[in-house]
Amino acid sequence: MKVLMVLTSHDQMGDTGHKTGFWLEEFTAPYYVFRDAGADITLASPKGGQPPVDPNSEAEDALTDSTRRFSEDDQARQALASTKKLGDVNIHEFDAVFYPGGHGPLWDLADDADSIKLLEEANKADKVIGAVCHAPAIFRHPESPNGDYFVRGRTVTGFTNSEEEAAGLTSVVPFLVEDMLKENGGNYSRGDDWAPHIVVDGNLITGQNPASSEGAAKAVLQALQD
Repeated sequence: MKVLMVLTSHDQMGDTGHKTGFWLEEFTAPYYVFRDAGADITLASPKGGQPPVDPNSEAEDALTDSTRRFSEDDQARQALASTKKLGDVNIHEFDAVFYPGGHGPLWDLADDADSIKLLEEANKADKVIGAVCHAPAIFRHPESPNGDYFVRGRTVTGFTNSEEEAAGLTSVVPFLVEDMLKENGGNYSRGDDWAPHIVVDGNLITGQNPASSEGAAKAVLQALQD
């Protein structure tokens, strides 16, 4: 079982001067779900190398069992520090691809040509595709073989407009994940703000927020076993 995890390379929150990147728990929780299940994991990002961690996700109140485990895991930290360039990755070598969120993907992965191509090829090959929180931003441009938006007619979730408003970033982000998924024809599903909510639609698995990270990864594993 081979799993590709794709992380953002973007570290700036618009023009606010604040740092962003990927949300640590949204990487570590799925990473350990996959690793503990015996998966062979490859990490990639648009620029390769060390992807930026959102500093807010390293604050004490954001830490979880998986982030604490990661902080003491030299093997995992080294793997993260040396991600492959996304353009060098062949999706056909993997069974599944999983995108952790954080605000970074809104600025790079959402419009990244390599990511768009990878997702379109993964879908054609019926690979399992997972994304959590802001990472469903990656579905902004990919198309299905029929030329329509990848998410049209499919049930999906992602960070809600009300969660973005609670974070105080509605006017900072380049677009709202919920609005984009609806505009692209997705059947948008949501749970309560900040509560776990995972949606499975065939080979497509999405999670609403950081609390959905572990559940989304477990759903990916289940889909690989079905």
